[in-house]
Amino acid sequence: MAIEDAHGAQEPPETPDEISRRTFMVNAVVTMSGIVGLGLVIPIVGGLVPQGSQQKGQWSPLTQAEMADLDAATKTPVKLSFAMTTKDAYLPPQTMQDYVWGIRVNPARFRAARPDLFVGPGDKADVPYPVINMSFVIFSPICPHLGCYFNWNAQANRFLCPCHGSQYNFDGAHLAGPAPRGLDPLPFRERSGIADIMWIRYASTTPDRIVISYKA
Repeated sequence: MAIEDAHGAQEPPETPDEISRRTFMVNAVVTMSGIVGLGLVIPIVGGLVPQGSQQKGQWSPLTQAEMADLDAATKTPVKLSFAMTTKDAYLPPQTMQDYVWGIRVNPARFRAARPDLFVGPGDKADVPYPVINMSFVIFSPICPHLGCYFNWNAQANRFLCPCHGSQYNFDGAHLAGPAPRGLDPLPFRERSGIADIMWIRYASTTPDRIVISYKA
């Protein structure tokens, strides 16, 4: 079919060879665009996909005041804020504020109250690090149901999740609601008078504790 140019003159119809070349060029451009896009997507997705339990976490220190509050705690959980520095391969380091919950425990009683943390399938520990350190346990603030942040309710004397009603007692044992397990502990240590925690994110909606990330 003849094609008119801007002045109304008709250009000769394209030959089969011209049509084939044009089709080839269009397909080549589309293919190259896809390759370039894939090259960009792979590292981006790679940075988002959790690396699992083989990834090493980073310790974040608590302030001396927060450690003093934790040390003075008896039957009430202590909300502990901390600054977490994250480093992505494609972004500069970023500092984020978050918090955890700390409780003072009697080790023997806590083990009896939370056997799920110490004996798992095949009599293996459910978490690959000490749950109790210096008679303290640190809980992730993330509900194991769908990832909402829960809070301690002094009147109810339990942890309550505002999203779907999951409830946990002082020891973090699951009491009610749709959560598939009790609260998740985090690594905690003390070195040279400085208390450190490590942020770990676990998979939700499963009774098993599966590490999906060592940062937010």
